Amino acid sequence: MAGGKQSARQKMINLMYLVFIAMIAMTMSKEVLSAFGLMNAKFVRANELATSSNMGMLEGLALKAEEKPEEFRVASNNATQINTISEGFFKYLDSQKALILEKGKFEREENGDLPSEEMDKGDFLDEYWFTGDRLTKAGEAFMERLNKYKADVKAILGDDIKYETAIANFDKRFDTNEVVNNDGKKQQWLDYHFQGFPAIASYTKITAMQNDVKATETNMYNLFLGNTLDAAVSLKNYTAIVIADKSAFFAGEKFQGKVVLGKYANVTPTGLSIGGQSIDLNNAIDSTGAARLDFNVGGVGEQEIKGTFTFLEDGKPLEIPIKGNYVVVPRPNSATISADKMNVVYRGVVNPMTISFAGVPDNKVRATGAGLKSASGMGKYTMVPTSGREVTISVSATLDDGSNVNDKAVFRIKDIPKPAGQMAGKSDPKLPRNNVAVGKVEAVLEDFDFDLPLTVTGFKMKVEGKPSVVCSGNRLNGAAKSALASAKRGSQVQIFDIKSRSNGPAIKPASPIIITLTN
Repeated sequence: MAGGKQSARQKMINLMYLVFIAMIAMTMSKEVLSAFGLMNAKFVRANELATSSNMGMLEGLALKAEEKPEEFRVASNNATQINTISEGFFKYLDSQKALILEKGKFEREENGDLPSEEMDKGDFLDEYWFTGDRLTKAGEAFMERLNKYKADVKAILGDDIKYETAIANFDKRFDTNEVVNNDGKKQQWLDYHFQGFPAIASYTKITAMQNDVKATETNMYNLFLGNTLDAAVSLKNYTAIVIADKSAFFAGEKFQGKVVLGKYANVTPTGLSIGGQSIDLNNAIDSTGAARLDFNVGGVGEQEIKGTFTFLEDGKPLEIPIKGNYVVVPRPNSATISADKMNVVYRGVVNPMTISFAGVPDNKVRATGAGLKSASGMGKYTMVPTSGREVTISVSATLDDGSNVNDKAVFRIKDIPKPAGQMAGKSDPKLPRNNVAVGKVEAVLEDFDFDLPLTVTGFKMKVEGKPSVVCSGNRLNGAAKSALASAKRGSQVQIFDIKSRSNGPAIKPASPIIITLTN
């Protein structure tokens, strides 16, 4: 068509042919653009369905974690972290899609569909993400966000060998390595997939990436659920059990035993015998499948336990031998006597005490001593010593064979310590004159282990340059207030010879209070 001279008719035919080809090209282009729009809509619908399905699995895992925390707590926590990471990246991709519509000035149609046929240009994204052969700061930011998402997901999985396949599939799905183009040249991943494409194509590719995020969530949730099914055979569910060569050791002996891996199996046995004697399973087996033993021990020294545990497996009885030992020690011949508060007892105060005899029931123990009485509770007593400097507590116990053993202990008796005089919670306060006039004088037993309230019954007050004033009760009388009024600012007021009483023993006079007047 291009050679030689052409007639006007031929030129017209050629022109019409070119117009026809252009029209076909335009038609094909619009069909392709529309196809991208339809593909995007399918991805959006798939993402919505995946979101609903994933939330169901996530909620199911959370419920199982509440019901069976030992089996599902870790799986539920991992799934929750995956969901948080995925939702964050999914929303970031949403922001990039919104940017394409905003900067390209593309308005959605009335029914909410994308204007696919109008989104044939990708100039904005080319300028936003690329500058020559390099990425712009926005392009680098996109890649950093993508790589962070990948790193965060892989951090949840860690180095556990069970996750190797899942990590490999995840890396393949979000492979961002350089790509070899049709010319055999390497291109950056973002350049290869987004530069020079229509806006609708880039928009759809980001929606497809969101679909990959949802697919990753689904795969991870299934993976975590699958791991819980494998928990029964995982070594993590076994316990290190210490088995001593004997159940008692004397002081100075070396511990001898072994450590094995095992776990408790709640399996109902069909038979149990110890020392040739059959054990009633109805009374011996507890809720965990453990069998409780109850028999008379032998003589002093090391004794053996031999027997069999019988279970039904594959329709046949399976006998598991029982072998163990224990040590019998001599009967106790000394009591344990201790003051619950300290190594002494206080005169006139109710001192709580615990008295027991090793290996002997409380109802077969008797304790006597001056001021000692039984109290409510196992081995509980009270003592209120009166005269003397020491008190002896004698204890006797009746053993199972009817024989008696005896022991005793001596405790020192101490008087109630001297209380401290206080006003406003201090022994040397700085107070305004009016506060002293209306203040309350107190006697306090500092660092005393018993609750013994004291009531001040009288005291003396001395103001500099004035004679002492005697007061009854715990407050200043009129004479004391008059003397206080004449005191100078900064001078000291002494309150001394503070007498008090308790609901029990006599109390020594409290130490004096030195008050500095601030006005």
